[in-house]
Amino acid sequence: MAPLLAALKKPPAAVTGAGLLVLGAAALFITVLGDPRAGIPSARVSLTREVEAPPPAPTGFEAFSAGAMGLYQDLTGTGAEFGPSGAAGGEALITLPDGATVAGGSTVTVPRHEAQPLAHAPIAGLSQPGPNGPLPVIATDGRVPAQAYARPFRPNGKPRVAIIVGGLGLNAVTTRAAIERLPAEVTLSFVPYAEGLQGWIDQARAQGHEVMIEIPMEPTGYPENDPGPYTLLTASTAEDVQSRMAWLLGRATGYFGVTNYLGDRFMTSETGMTAFMGVLRQRGIAFLDDGSASRRPGAWSRASADRIIDETQSPTAIIGQLNAIEALAKARGQAMGTGFSYPVTVEAVGRWTAGLDARGLQLAPASAMAQRPGR
Repeated sequence: MAPLLAALKKPPAAVTGAGLLVLGAAALFITVLGDPRAGIPSARVSLTREVEAPPPAPTGFEAFSAGAMGLYQDLTGTGAEFGPSGAAGGEALITLPDGATVAGGSTVTVPRHEAQPLAHAPIAGLSQPGPNGPLPVIATDGRVPAQAYARPFRPNGKPRVAIIVGGLGLNAVTTRAAIERLPAEVTLSFVPYAEGLQGWIDQARAQGHEVMIEIPMEPTGYPENDPGPYTLLTASTAEDVQSRMAWLLGRATGYFGVTNYLGDRFMTSETGMTAFMGVLRQRGIAFLDDGSASRRPGAWSRASADRIIDETQSPTAIIGQLNAIEALAKARGQAMGTGFSYPVTVEAVGRWTAGLDARGLQLAPASAMAQRPGR
């Protein structure tokens, strides 16, 4: 023990020993008496991060407001083809109701138009019961749906332009915005598969729009590119076409005419197109196509669009096509364009139509462009 005691008498060793003694005493205290904090009240909380609620769907005003969506804030054309002011022929691009022009990213929204109600559908004598719903017919007194359901039009001597906006009824926001924010003279076209189709047509007519039904026709690439179960097919017999047309035309009432949805292959079928046109002629329905069938006669009355305005979905491209329609109308007295209910299309058409009168043009419903065969 003598050597050990001698080592402990040295200062470093004494300090180390004292430290070990303190640690040993603390360990013994905890072992005997337990955790000194055991008597303190405690609680266990499970912490989870709350998932943020998704933003609400935009209203029709928000979705179609130029002030809320930067995409629509600059509808001016660019490039030499638009002239120095951004419009065809160097004219002002769009004149708004207050006299201002749309340029430089202005944040002016398309106004909501006051209702100009059309007669409530169905009109007595113009329909009969069908296997899937009421079918249009020519009344015993000679009245036809193509005239009775069309929006009345009185020409004022200026060149006429007409616009059809289609693809409606599937999306509530876009459909309601097109009904409320486009002038009553703009014709609206509805998808036959839409739920609540009659309700949408009733709303459109209550606002003042004449309406059409879209007829799905076989396109190139079918069946990979399939417009739906009631598509008119190239291989269809005349009876098949008549049966499918009975379903499509019976989906609602109040339309003055129909238009094609796709159909470049079906339109090559002489049997199919003859049967299709025959149904429309017998029932007093107009056929206004997107330009794909411009040389084919038939139906009770006919017209073809001169341009599809939104094959390129950009403000500049759409305004360019609308300006081209203006030029056609001024050159030959009338012109018609057709487009889909993309938000950018509705916004561009709404702005473009606002200043037509000041630019020497008259906005007309599409029915005013249709003519009887041989006239």
